[in-house]
Amino acid sequence: MSIAGFDPSGGAGLLADVKTFEQLKVQGLAVCTAMTLQTESEFFGIQWQPLEDILNSIHVLMKRYDVKSVKIGVVKNAEFLNEIIKTIKLNNSEAKIIWDPVLKSTSEFSFFDLNTISQLGNVLHQLDLITPNYNEYKVLKENGFFENPRNSCAILMKGGHREDNVGTDILIENGEEISIEPHDRNCIYYPKHGSGCVLSSAITGHLALGENLEQACRKGKLYIEKFLASTSALLGFHS
Repeated sequence: MSIAGFDPSGGAGLLADVKTFEQLKVQGLAVCTAMTLQTESEFFGIQWQPLEDILNSIHVLMKRYDVKSVKIGVVKNAEFLNEIIKTIKLNNSEAKIIWDPVLKSTSEFSFFDLNTISQLGNVLHQLDLITPNYNEYKVLKENGFFENPRNSCAILMKGGHREDNVGTDILIENGEEISIEPHDRNCIYYPKHGSGCVLSSAITGHLALGENLEQACRKGKLYIEKFLASTSALLGFHS
């Protein structure tokens, strides 16, 4: 299940997540957190969905379907994230939860309210993985996110924005750092709108298929590399 925003270009958010789930042969469910107006290159605005509607949708879907893993994308603030996680665990305490912390758009439009970071400690230990890119990791660290010992979930720091070892992801799990290198450094990878969404949903799909976290991250990386190499345009193909 993806709990994320609706992007009418189809490159990011719910549509990208469900496309990814389908390619991995897992059934994709979707709960909308926000309606956005954007293309692959421009962002114009966002309309947040009421929290009560989001939580009701999660209840309805998880009552009907055996949801094994959940990807959370763009959320408004800590209250939204806290309540979403609580609702998932209330319906299935064994469900794997991945949060892709979408903080800003590429045009610098702010999504998540960083002033609420301090309110996240109560439930973040229930996450299985967060997937910040290099810049998001630095922002979260600057705001004290990693200082709270309750924030003990695994972290996949994506390497696409790194100046050194570009493309090398770092999985931090149980205090151990695991480097996940690109499969082919000679391949040409193009920037893609929604690449973070695609990677996190690919990991979510592989977790639903029974992979452990490291395997899911490695297979998710292989998926995103194929996506990045699929076309030179900002919108990629899932195949």
